Amino acid sequence: MEAIRPVPRTLLRDRAYAAIRDAIVAGEIEPGAVVRDADLAEQLGLSRAPVREAFSRLVDEGLLESKPQSYTRVTPLVAADVRDAAAVVGAMHELVARTAVPRLRDADFEEMRAANGRFAAAVRAGEVDEALHADDALHDVLVRAAGNRAAAATVARYTPLIRRLERRRFGEGGSCRSAGLHERLIEACADGDVDGAVRVTEEIWRTLTDLADPD
Repeated sequence: MEAIRPVPRTLLRDRAYAAIRDAIVAGEIEPGAVVRDADLAEQLGLSRAPVREAFSRLVDEGLLESKPQSYTRVTPLVAADVRDAAAVVGAMHELVARTAVPRLRDADFEEMRAANGRFAAAVRAGEVDEALHADDALHDVLVRAAGNRAAAATVARYTPLIRRLERRRFGEGGSCRSAGLHERLIEACADGDVDGAVRVTEEIWRTLTDLADPD
C-alpha cells in the first residue's frame, strides 16, 4: 500500500487562518475576546504551530491585536478603520473592473448573474452570510479575469474588515446593498462599457464607506 503523503504545513496554516478569520467576521468570536492558540488548536484539530502562524497573519490584517507575553484578542470594530479599508478595496475593484471588462466572456456573465440571483434570494430571506458569500463570488469573477495579483491580494486582505461591520449592521436590521447595483454592473460589463462598470463599482463601494459612517 502506498504511503499517504502528509498534509503540507502551509495548508494547515491556511486552514487555521480561514477558520479563525471566518469566525471573527461572523461574530462567533466577538470583538475584545481573548483567543488562545491552545484552545483554538484543540477545536480545529491542529497543532499550535499553524494556529500561531494564523494569529500572526490576522494581527497583520487588523482582525487580531497582540501584546507579547500577555494576550491576543479580537480587535474592536472601529468605523474609521472600516472606512479606510473600504476606500482601498473600492479603489482596487475599480482598477480590476477597468482591466477585466474587455476580457470577460459569456461564461463569466452567466456566473455573475447566478451569483447575483443567490445574493438577491439571500437578502430576501435575511441570510446575511449567504448574501455576503454571493457578493464575494460575483466580484471575484472580475478579480479573477483582471489577473492582477497585487489587487487580488489587497482585496483579500482588507475585505474581512469590511464584512465584519456589514454583517453586524445587517444583523441589527440594516439594509443590504441592492441587487440592482449588481445588475447595472453586469449590464455594463456585458456591453463592454468599461467606464460604466467603473462608475457602478465606485457607487457600490461608496455605499460601504457610508455604512461605516457614525449614525
